[in-house]
Amino acid sequence: MQIIVADDDRLLGETIQILLASYGHTVRLAHTGDAALQLFMEKRCRIFFSDWMMPGLDGIELVRRIRALGGNDYCYFIMLTANTQQGSFETAMEAGVDDFLIKPVDRDQLVARLHVAERIMNYMGHIRRLESLLPICSYCKKIRDEGNEWKQFETYMHDHAGADFSHGVCPDCMQKHFST
Repeated sequence: MQIIVADDDRLLGETIQILLASYGHTVRLAHTGDAALQLFMEKRCRIFFSDWMMPGLDGIELVRRIRALGGNDYCYFIMLTANTQQGSFETAMEAGVDDFLIKPVDRDQLVARLHVAERIMNYMGHIRRLESLLPICSYCKKIRDEGNEWKQFETYMHDHAGADFSHGVCPDCMQKHFST
């Protein structure tokens, strides 16, 4: 998986990068929030580890900007922090943080959080594939939409993709239905 690590503590950032890479991940490292956002915009990642307190763009503003970018692929965001003040976790969760690692970072905790993130991202991939399946009637070829209504294929595609169709008859059907 693609992972970005953002931490102004170079030693900690490089240590996390090496550990994550040892699990087979592609890890890009940034030492500021601004650099991390630039890395994310250049190539999205699936998992993001970020320090809360960094010069310039801090972790909270970083996650807010990442969430504001939207997109189809969700990025699981883990905040690294020594900030354990009451209310701080709620603030971070409201900004879009998925999980926390308290500094100093424990290797076993980091690996456990990584496994949870991988599991959730894999489940999200399964859900996305299931959602992309269209229930279609085997007989009349109508499609069931999100409101549980059955619509003609052409109507469904027009409503969801803006696609319009012209109709014709393929050679096989011409032979089958119109040959004399």
